[in-house]
Amino acid sequence: MNLNEVLQLVDRLVVERTGKHLDDVQRAVIEGTWHRQTYDDIAQQFNFNKNYVGDVGAGLWQLLSEALSEEIKKSNFRSTIERLRLTESPVIIQSHSKNDHSFNVYNYPYQSNHKSPENNRNLINHDLTLAPQIINFYNRETELENLSSWILDQNTRLISVLGLNGIGKTTLVKKTVDLNLEQFEIIIWKNLKFPKSLESILDEILTSCHEELQANISKKLEKISIILTKKKTLIILDDVQNIFIPGELAGQYQTQYQDYQNGFKILTESQHQSSIILIGQEQCLEMHCLDEELYPIKCLELSGLESLDILDNKDLKDKEDWSTLIERYQGNPQHLQDIATVIKDFFDHSVADFLAEDPLIISNQMRSQFKQQWNRLSPIEQQLAIELSKFEEPIIRETLKQNLDLSSTEFINGLQSLEQRYWLIRIKRDKTFFKLSPVLKKYINTFIKDQ
Repeated sequence: MNLNEVLQLVDRLVVERTGKHLDDVQRAVIEGTWHRQTYDDIAQQFNFNKNYVGDVGAGLWQLLSEALSEEIKKSNFRSTIERLRLTESPVIIQSHSKNDHSFNVYNYPYQSNHKSPENNRNLINHDLTLAPQIINFYNRETELENLSSWILDQNTRLISVLGLNGIGKTTLVKKTVDLNLEQFEIIIWKNLKFPKSLESILDEILTSCHEELQANISKKLEKISIILTKKKTLIILDDVQNIFIPGELAGQYQTQYQDYQNGFKILTESQHQSSIILIGQEQCLEMHCLDEELYPIKCLELSGLESLDILDNKDLKDKEDWSTLIERYQGNPQHLQDIATVIKDFFDHSVADFLAEDPLIISNQMRSQFKQQWNRLSPIEQQLAIELSKFEEPIIRETLKQNLDLSSTEFINGLQSLEQRYWLIRIKRDKTFFKLSPVLKKYINTFIKDQ
């Protein structure tokens, strides 16, 4: 296999994943790696910045790893491509073109940990135009394994993936999809950032499945239940919290989206072989109302990451201080990305200097996100959060309640709702203690208390 064939193959993979051809730096990385050059050699030969070449290379290996469903690194790129050339097994790559949801077949293997449904290559219908492209994936192997097992081995019909904004929920689900594309005859990804009625979403799903539209919502749900029964299907709804009422306790449906509650219940209770994944910052009521012992439902709650890998390729100094930085921002990948930019721009890439200045700085991006979340809290939750922000150490329930003019029902419901939004941290010792995360406490004390 010559270099031109390698470049053509990689370009084809990149186009199918991103909709864009290889740029000059990516081509330089492929060419240099094929000739076993270091990043420093590639940078000097093509007059690029060495760190930038390394960042581009890392993103490219991650993309190729996802496309071929096996780990691709600079050190094994050539040997892997040469090995793939010798196999006759095809790789199926899903098109990301807005108007083309078909699959293209190339003479390179797509590997998976599970057996494919019989003859499903003739039946594949994947609508992933609204799914994000995943470049970096950090240390979620256990969660990835659990999610894949629930879907493929345990036939779990309704799954919630929950956590704070930026914690990696969408990334985890998309990674699961990328690694298991061949297991599903139908995959449909919808985003509720700007929510639509359930009836509209059902129409879009039926259209994606090339099925005739039905007269009413009952018929639509019935038709989709038949599809879920006949074909192994995965439906993902992202940003589900947007169908809930802002300013109320968590998980309360807005009137115009009340049909979702019955829809989720119907599709969970019916017998079928498929799965629906709900991604959001609030848990829907169905996850409380339905008994896990009677119905195949699961909830995956994501916490922050601890591995130093999360700061690799961020061009930061003082690696001995990285763990402290990660701990301060509770391992939230998006927050750490924002703060890494601040450190590079204003602290000359020095984590030590940043921590010496102020161990917790709230970036503009973080402030905007927290403001949106704050506005979703009910007045009772806001009272509780402000009171919690006054304490340096975790406190017991009685201490928290004594300065609040709330009934026992309001107090307990507010605590439960705050916890369901991942604002409240509950600690079990000899008694139960409560606290806010340091970042949220900093936000409240800086931007909310004096309002």
